[in-house]
Amino acid sequence: MSSYCLSFLSHGPVETAAAAIRLGGRWPVAVQHVLRARPKCASFRRSRTVLRGYASIVGALVTPSGDDEIIAAAGKEASEEWMVERAEKLKDDVRRLFQTSDSTERRMQLVDAVQHLGTDHLFKEEIEYSLSEINASEFISSSLHDVALRFRLLRQHGFRVSLDVFNKFKGDDGRFVSGITDDPRGLLSLYNAAHLLTHDEPELEEAITFATQHLASLSSGTDLNPHLIDQINRAFDVPLPRTFRRMESLYHMSEYRQEEGHIPILLELAKLDFNLLQHVHLRELKAISEWWKDLYGYMGLSYIRDHVVESYVWSYVVFYEEGSALARMIFTKIIVFIILMDDTYDSYATIQECRKLNEAIQRWDESATPFLPEYMKKFYRALLKTFKEFEIHVEDDGQNRIDHTKKASSVTSTVPLLCVSTTVDRGDALTKEAFESAANETSAKTVCAKITRFMNDIAAFKRRRKNRGDVASTVECYMNENKVTSEDAFTKIDSMIEDEWRTINQALCEQRDLLPAVQQVLNLSICATFFYGKRKDAYTFSAHLQETVESLFVKPVPI
Repeated sequence: MSSYCLSFLSHGPVETAAAAIRLGGRWPVAVQHVLRARPKCASFRRSRTVLRGYASIVGALVTPSGDDEIIAAAGKEASEEWMVERAEKLKDDVRRLFQTSDSTERRMQLVDAVQHLGTDHLFKEEIEYSLSEINASEFISSSLHDVALRFRLLRQHGFRVSLDVFNKFKGDDGRFVSGITDDPRGLLSLYNAAHLLTHDEPELEEAITFATQHLASLSSGTDLNPHLIDQINRAFDVPLPRTFRRMESLYHMSEYRQEEGHIPILLELAKLDFNLLQHVHLRELKAISEWWKDLYGYMGLSYIRDHVVESYVWSYVVFYEEGSALARMIFTKIIVFIILMDDTYDSYATIQECRKLNEAIQRWDESATPFLPEYMKKFYRALLKTFKEFEIHVEDDGQNRIDHTKKASSVTSTVPLLCVSTTVDRGDALTKEAFESAANETSAKTVCAKITRFMNDIAAFKRRRKNRGDVASTVECYMNENKVTSEDAFTKIDSMIEDEWRTINQALCEQRDLLPAVQQVLNLSICATFFYGKRKDAYTFSAHLQETVESLFVKPVPI
């Protein structure tokens, strides 16, 4: 399996991801199962119809033929039609669980399990109602896990929660009592909850330090369940509120069965839902790869990099739901054009040529084409044409969002463009007020830009990667100004990144009607953690993504 995924992520300018998968015209077995499955049930017929309607955007799709293919899963065969029907039945069963949960503890556990397993997109109304009930209800508990879980769930969803809820676990001196040091599950919940701290909350800083110290001690022993040790190690790497939730859901599917009080139908639904969405995502990935192949051939620019798969993954991190197909495609294409401009500015064009391209983008009109160098003309025409296609296929209220996206294309930093791009074709998921916040509000976008820039600079410095004409990075600036080592600079920049996360956490609880826009900025910041975490640049050097791409788009979850 690994051999073709390396080709799948190829950076070669001629060989695209779609072509690379085929390996001499023959699809790998796992990919055959997914791409040749013929969906008959309503939801998947609808998905195919919608995507076909966007043909000029997503490119040529796979056309199923013949009878339904049988998809192998966990040693037994299950048709896609059966999977859809079974998932619909399980969704009804889970909705009944929401209706019959008669205590705050049960509601919290249900919401947490649904979120952690990645099926929360199926139960948005039920989750919102449950959290409103949890927030309004008086809650008295001596369980550190339950108190921390309530704190995390509510803050993640924009409810204000006082730090006083943790006072019952502190002594007269204001420090956490030793009695909770032998509660690994509670300490892990405290650790994850505390990472939703805002500015001027030193109590939560203390909670992180306290939980880290005792979790490290507990996990080094042999008494804990292996799955709990894995959760602790992952949280030390990336705290739960900042993790790439789709991968975390995959991990949790293998762990959930071992948890006390687990609900089997939740796990079964999570596996079915993941596999069904995986079919959609792989079809999209093939379509976007075909689009890139045509675009590359049309432009004829030999210096540009092939990052279409990585760009789709970036989009997938931001939104993976079935109903976000067009949004994913638009967002992916915008990232591709950002990379094209980045390669042009950094690696090929002269200063004078860069200025001409910038002027053309500012004008955003076909009449600017003759003033460009010959090799830029097709690129500029393709950019204008692609945005015209966006305008055709978005809903009426999306036209304004496309206009804002054009405007954002003309500024230096790419983060404002990405923030606005996440709103395109989001429909009712994003109110007019929330969209205007994403388009016009600057503080959250600045925070996201800083996190991305800082993490990218550290990763680039570790790789000794520097493009022609690059100015000094934040790492180099801090080293030069303070006469310190690179490790000292990393430590300082890490603390600055932590400070920016506090600003995002604060924004989550400021105005609940703007929560969707803030959550999109949060997801973009999570992209930075995903691609540039561990001092690596997984976007540029995508061998780091090989296993992730296999898990997300190729390997079905055993049922």
